[in-house]
Amino acid sequence: MFAGSLVAIVTPMRADGAIDFEAWARLLDFHAANSTDGIVVGGTTGESATLRDAELRELLLRACEQLRGRVAVIAGAGTSSTASTVERVEWLSELPLDALLLVTPAYNRPPQEGLYRHFAAAAAAARKPLLLYNVPARTAVDMKPVTVARLARLKGIAGIKEAVPEIARVRELVALCPQDFAVLSGDDATARASIAAGARGVISVTANVAPRAMSQMLAAARRGEVARAAELDAPLGALHRELFIEANPIPVKWLLAQLGLILPGVRLPLTPLAAEHYAGLLAAARTAGLFA
Repeated sequence: MFAGSLVAIVTPMRADGAIDFEAWARLLDFHAANSTDGIVVGGTTGESATLRDAELRELLLRACEQLRGRVAVIAGAGTSSTASTVERVEWLSELPLDALLLVTPAYNRPPQEGLYRHFAAAAAAARKPLLLYNVPARTAVDMKPVTVARLARLKGIAGIKEAVPEIARVRELVALCPQDFAVLSGDDATARASIAAGARGVISVTANVAPRAMSQMLAAARRGEVARAAELDAPLGALHRELFIEANPIPVKWLLAQLGLILPGVRLPLTPLAAEHYAGLLAAARTAGLFA
């Protein structure tokens, strides 16, 4: 379940910020048809910070009903409060999900022991597998591999999305954690190298727009076909970069709109993509084969 190409899926929205459930259904079919192994609903790319619990629940229920096991469904569950994270884990565990993804608490910058206790409390409350999520660029706290290794030995903690784009970090996690603990890359640009270092897959932004290409590249990398994986990754390189020309998910939602899959709505405090970035993003998309 926790391997291959998993997409950090966007939350499609109308111009007024309301969730566009018709577009949501299109996106789910798009990924089911293009070899995506799993979707993370309500993660960073899904604008988790602005989603209400009722909205997250509806997105998840619709995804589970439509996908019916063809694609793993993982819920973004973490908050900056341990108490509210435990509450969220409890009600999310009642849904027919495959797993929960818990980000490190943002803003309050806990020490490593605080991180351990936070995730241990969530694991004790959960009735679904948990994936940890370390993304210091967003949260201002870096969960160190030794802390992850402690957590990896707790019941129910199945893996980590590691968004520190350093291959040495991946190697350290793989070396310290149990063999059945899934290390997943959280960085598209280094995902291929992360697989070579022992990661099992990626939770991807690029896969929102190029799911089949990401799936094929990662499958080659996991088979140890180094040259083939590099060949498949090369056309995606500019896309990996340009999708972060502004804060994620602003660029990827704009590009999905150009592909006709969603409307370009985002919620404040995010704003639409600046026009100065259109040309570069379109050029990267053409290089990746997204447009004829």
